[in-house]
Amino acid sequence: MASEHDLKGLMKFAEREEWHKCFGAVMEAHFGAILDAGDIEFEDIIDLVGGHWQGILWGCAFEDFLTLEFDIPGENIVDEYLKRRGWWEKSPAKEYMKALRGSVLSLYEVSDVMPGKSMKLRDLVRGGEPVTIIEQSATQSLKQWDRIATRVVEIRGKTIMSGGVLPFSFKASDVLFNDLKETLGYKKPDKLENIADEELQHLAPLFTLSWLSGVLESVAFREDPSLSNSEGEAIEFHDMRFPFVSGVTQKQIASRLNELSDLEQEDAKFWNWLERGKKPGKTPAGNNTQGLFLKATFGDGSRVLGNIELKGKSLIFSVNSADRAKRGQELMENMLGALVRSPLTEIRTIKQMLEDTPDSPEQNPESDIPPEIAEQLMKQTLDKHYRETIDLPVPALGNKTPRQAVKTKAGREQVIEWLKYLENSSGKPADPDDLMASYDFSWIWKELGIER
Repeated sequence: MASEHDLKGLMKFAEREEWHKCFGAVMEAHFGAILDAGDIEFEDIIDLVGGHWQGILWGCAFEDFLTLEFDIPGENIVDEYLKRRGWWEKSPAKEYMKALRGSVLSLYEVSDVMPGKSMKLRDLVRGGEPVTIIEQSATQSLKQWDRIATRVVEIRGKTIMSGGVLPFSFKASDVLFNDLKETLGYKKPDKLENIADEELQHLAPLFTLSWLSGVLESVAFREDPSLSNSEGEAIEFHDMRFPFVSGVTQKQIASRLNELSDLEQEDAKFWNWLERGKKPGKTPAGNNTQGLFLKATFGDGSRVLGNIELKGKSLIFSVNSADRAKRGQELMENMLGALVRSPLTEIRTIKQMLEDTPDSPEQNPESDIPPEIAEQLMKQTLDKHYRETIDLPVPALGNKTPRQAVKTKAGREQVIEWLKYLENSSGKPADPDDLMASYDFSWIWKELGIER
């Protein structure tokens, strides 16, 4: 007899020729676009993302297969299997198969995690109130505000997740939302809360493809950490320091900078260098074979070419390519003339930055500061940082301060997503002993009046 929630009998039944062909079509829907684009096989994908994902990815496609009807005798494999072999299965297994038969894959936000016991999941696609999930293994690794694609089903009064679970980053979530809206013909950036289960049930492959695209992009970047900017130029970070001539003040420099229409002042000492009147179109491929691009746009859609900051007796001009550095230097020399000296330039490539990043205990010798003192100092530093941040413009909030943004409904939603991103990211440091992981963000939610 099969054990509780065991699908081995159903999997064996799926090997029959007629069902095997149907499952092949489902696999093609989930992975075909990526296999064709890279001229690779499914096994090649597993080699890239890691063998531990093979069962999960296969399982996501198989669970989708269980929900579909085909133009063959029996139409649905779960119905046909239970009709022919149901006597062989225990009641919990049969109930699980029936639950999967009518299930829908969606994207959920994790909260209220009780490790080894339960958590709450909120459907980010269809909306509604969060549901409490009884779960042991997944709650040991999932953190507050994590996002996962899975199927939520109810068995004998308990709400549980299916076996196919894919973790989504915030970036991958946005890609998925855009793909869903495009597929469903949304012309405006509407929420997907009113999408019907019947529609969503046939869009499961979009979840797999969105997740895979993000993971494969990360893999490609690790193997070849090359990026291009929005003009197709190879990324090289240039920081040009223009020393002031003796007697020149920041006020004089700022006055000259404000005469240039291509500069947008953000605060007393900071400007964005913009490409006015030309909104970014499709990014050129340039020499970037991986298709990875670094883009930045201002609130009106203008392309951001670089940044200018006044520090002490110097002007710092920062750009991300050699061509922009050349153009920026000419711009500053023509605008500021005899007010500044020739610049000193520091150039850093992506590869150099990655190589300079500490990644081992030897590169990060432990401090002699007692852990409790270190934690207190870290908390004080972060409190000060975030106390200042909530009164500064944040690009993710349309260059409004968090205090300003929470005054409108749309702004509050943006602030909530911003805080979730900060809190979730800090809870997943590369070093598990990093003190950032224990920082409590709850005071910021209360300070901004959005703790509920």
